[in-house]
Amino acid sequence: MYCVRYWPTQNYYKIALGFLYLSMLKKERYRVFVDYFSTHQPNAETELHYSNPFELLIAVILSAQCTDKRINQVTPKLFERYPNPEALAASTSDEVFSYIRSVSYPNNKAKHLVGMATMLVNEFKGEVPSSVTDLQKMPGVGRKTANVIASVIFQAPTMAVDTHVFRVSARLGLTSNAKTPLQTELQLIKHIPKEKVHIAHHWLILHGRYTCLARTPKCMECGIKMYCKYYEKLNAK
Repeated sequence: MYCVRYWPTQNYYKIALGFLYLSMLKKERYRVFVDYFSTHQPNAETELHYSNPFELLIAVILSAQCTDKRINQVTPKLFERYPNPEALAASTSDEVFSYIRSVSYPNNKAKHLVGMATMLVNEFKGEVPSSVTDLQKMPGVGRKTANVIASVIFQAPTMAVDTHVFRVSARLGLTSNAKTPLQTELQLIKHIPKEKVHIAHHWLILHGRYTCLARTPKCMECGIKMYCKYYEKLNAK
């Protein structure tokens, strides 16, 4: 007689899941990603509070190494005191510091804000430029900040890569062996439809902030876990 050995259902599940991942091309991963979030988060946007480009630029500069929640607590009085670039440029870093002392690196950020406003007034006629190159000329504005402004205000196809974007895109398998934010940015820009890039930035950030957490991701709450490389590895153990 032959001895028939039955595998546990879990083993069949793992094998089936493995075939799914192996057969899924990167193009398909991006299609699933865009389709899912276009349906479930069609209006995703920044959680920073602002009413004009100047205010958003201030908020994004302040948000480096700090939470949006903290920035939103600080900016109302700051915006009231400095309603335009001219007012901020005429101030001093010491005075600005008194409004932002509770954020991370307040001394440097106070200097950056005054310097940024001064350049806005002197070189850009008080208007926030749309060019990533021009934005990066200002103090406190690096590539990530410039990409945020360009995408949020001007809907440009730029991808700001923060820790959430870097982590989530790697876990989902949207990026491969990306070691730096720039590598992640270039891979995402290459595959995400141009008209979706500006909102995809928010999809990745919000998913990383509330679902795909760094230490304890909420995989069972994730609507695209079946297409996630990280989830695949968890179930392969």
